[in-house]
Amino acid sequence: MASSVFLLDLKGKPLIARDYRGDIPLSAIDRFMPLLQLREDEEGTSLPVMTENGVTYLHLRQKDVYLVALTRKNANAMTLLQFLHHLAKVFTDYFNALEEESIRDNFVIIYELLDEMMDYGVPQITEPKILHEYITQESHILEIMPRPPLAVTNAVSWRSEGISYRKNEVFLDVVESINMLVNPTGSVLSSDIQGAVKMKVYLSG
Repeated sequence: MASSVFLLDLKGKPLIARDYRGDIPLSAIDRFMPLLQLREDEEGTSLPVMTENGVTYLHLRQKDVYLVALTRKNANAMTLLQFLHHLAKVFTDYFNALEEESIRDNFVIIYELLDEMMDYGVPQITEPKILHEYITQESHILEIMPRPPLAVTNAVSWRSEGISYRKNEVFLDVVESINMLVNPTGSVLSSDIQGAVKMKVYLSG
């Protein structure tokens, strides 16, 4: 659960700041760059997760931009780092390139995306295809729809509504393999069975 998300330039200056929970002052981001440089001097490399004074900094660098998430909670670091990767993917999908110039040119739509992709610090919709259905780059405004796309409320976020096939089919394959180690006398030393269920679904709806 993230408290806030920042987009910074290479000097650590905030380009975009979104506070979700209000439990960490926005000034805490001022410690990110000194802390990053200190870790690089000590470890010889930058660490994606750093902690100071009870605040955890999780970051991802894309070209000349740092994407940083701050939290005080005992949050799942991998979940937040994955969210930052999804965030970079969505921005690249919308702006063709994630860099300082593209952020300055599109700050309105970036705030809209941040509001849709995270709610009170919890990641929500992260699929570019679904976000494109009701947030358009051309107008830079949130399109109010009579109802949200079906994929937003569906358990499968990447499946759009209105998919149709000529025949509704489901192909199911059960694949099993047996591994066995036998000594020269014929005694079994070890054995195991591995299986997998593979499915291809062509269902309308």
